[in-house]
Amino acid sequence: MGYKRISIERMAGALGAEIPGLDLSNPLDAATIAELKAALYEFGVIVFRDQAITSEQYLIFARHFGDILPYPFVKGIPGYPDIVPVLKKEDETANFGGIWHTDTAYLEKPPMGSMLLALELPPQGGDTIWSNMMMAYETLSDGMKQMLDGLIAINSAKKGSAAATRADRRKDSGKDNVELPTIAEHPVVRTHPVTGKKSLYVNFGHTTHFKGMTEAESTPILNYLFKHQTRPEFTCQLHWEVGTLAIWENRITQHNPINDYHGYRRLLHRITLAGEKPV
Repeated sequence: MGYKRISIERMAGALGAEIPGLDLSNPLDAATIAELKAALYEFGVIVFRDQAITSEQYLIFARHFGDILPYPFVKGIPGYPDIVPVLKKEDETANFGGIWHTDTAYLEKPPMGSMLLALELPPQGGDTIWSNMMMAYETLSDGMKQMLDGLIAINSAKKGSAAATRADRRKDSGKDNVELPTIAEHPVVRTHPVTGKKSLYVNFGHTTHFKGMTEAESTPILNYLFKHQTRPEFTCQLHWEVGTLAIWENRITQHNPINDYHGYRRLLHRITLAGEKPV
């Protein structure tokens, strides 16, 4: 689409756009918000640089995109329970969410999107990569599409690959949520509620098997899909700077924060945006 209120600088051929010239500490009019939403749907990831905003301003900006969904496993920062610290300390080796995944797919209504604001960064490393799940679906063979359409995936918060990445934060700031449902069933191919486009909705972090199949039967297909989803030509990579704010569409992307900065502290603040039950 044509944008009149914002500028677009593409990050890669597959997805991602930087939007220069906006100061998010100031109120945004409805026309600008509408274009930002359209850019998010079109590019999957939108990025703003040099943002010096308070936690309250961060929340105000986030609410333009939808209701806020509390993160189920880790407490928020003091005074702002909906802002969760994404932290790796100097003496830690695991980084929070440090695998390919889409956020909290184990919830009945996973988030429509997430936001991160960079506060403390290592001198090098710590980039984040996103991948386009619409493109991942579109490039499958017709035979694979026919097989996957109608399949249901089982997603679990207890899958070891994802659970291990949040272990450090659950030790020092975990929530008491033993009653939280940790398994959800979602279509392998989901349809975006706004654009109507299809995307591949399984992920290495949470998807364990297909409904009606054993894990042994599901694993060869899932392993193929996990590898296919992260082909380099489907991706974009963000080099964070202090004050960088990124929003991504959780329904059509996956992401992976690169864990290449042992011995350094990295802190970003995350807000999660509520979504709907995938169809």
